[in-house]
Amino acid sequence: MGDVIMTGPALRGLKETLGCHITLLTSRAGAVIAHCVSGVDAVITADLPWIKSNVQFDAGMCADLIATIAAHQFDGAIIFTVYSQSALPSAMLVFMAAIPLRMAYCRENPYGLLTHWIPDAEPYSYILHQVERDLLLVKYLDASPADDRLALNYPPEAAQTMLRTLQKAGRQYSGPWILLHPGVSEEKRAYPSALWVSVALALQKSFGLPLLLSGSAGEAPLAFSIAAATGSKDVQVVAGRLTIDEFIACIHKSALVITVNTATVHIAAATQTPQVILYATTNPQHTPWKSPAEVLYFPVSRGLESKNEVIKHVHRSWQPAATGYPSAAEIVNAAQRLLQEDLKEKK
Repeated sequence: MGDVIMTGPALRGLKETLGCHITLLTSRAGAVIAHCVSGVDAVITADLPWIKSNVQFDAGMCADLIATIAAHQFDGAIIFTVYSQSALPSAMLVFMAAIPLRMAYCRENPYGLLTHWIPDAEPYSYILHQVERDLLLVKYLDASPADDRLALNYPPEAAQTMLRTLQKAGRQYSGPWILLHPGVSEEKRAYPSALWVSVALALQKSFGLPLLLSGSAGEAPLAFSIAAATGSKDVQVVAGRLTIDEFIACIHKSALVITVNTATVHIAAATQTPQVILYATTNPQHTPWKSPAEVLYFPVSRGLESKNEVIKHVHRSWQPAATGYPSAAEIVNAAQRLLQEDLKEKK
């Protein structure tokens, strides 16, 4: 989901500048939030074999996808990648679907697979934020958005149904809360659950606000274990209980979000919700974009490092000061600074 959210400003730039109809080809995870991204008119969903997925994708399914894409008779295809990915598999896909114009960053010479080849200098010459990388790609078509911040749309009723869900879970909320998101898609990004308990208790002591523990349905057991360990009735689990629209509304209504590096970071950035990110030293291009935030780094545990040689190069050449996990006191101090700034701006 995070990649789709970060591509949003570039997609808006295409829509605002060229007035084109945009169909987004994305994974099932990305499709969950695509309807909230301005500029997306339609979605084709496929978990492709060159993208991390638990879905088995065979040659027959690939042929069917090519036929589906070809049937739309698209005028052009823009391939968005992170610097550690190759655009060539997707370039072959849209080439075989007979799309006449095909543009992407590419480290290798794509020859005829791309009609518009943008040599990829990342990450060896520099590292850009992912949003900036995507914006510069569409700028080759003279496209740019009026506002390059992240943005997400959700229906007004989502906020109401979200509050009803919180009430059904055992509490009536009339004021703000702090949202904690401990779940990760990769173990190397995880902040230990025992430390989450310490953080929750320290936040309650410092702010006196109720805490919500969010996540997917699969992450609910982790959330429940943290909530139970606090022994507090003011810590409520919403993991697995909210739709994506309700989750966006829940973040938007939060006084503060504390999360690991996951899509929650980019939802909070899109709603301009203050956040503290507990950030494993990986993917330096995915920090919050143009929003109130503090990033607290911690090192990736030995044995969990990426096997991707491009990412290994980044780890060797880019390594923020991070000797251990951020403490509860450090997190509370960062939260206090953010909330003070937020209150100043609202006066």
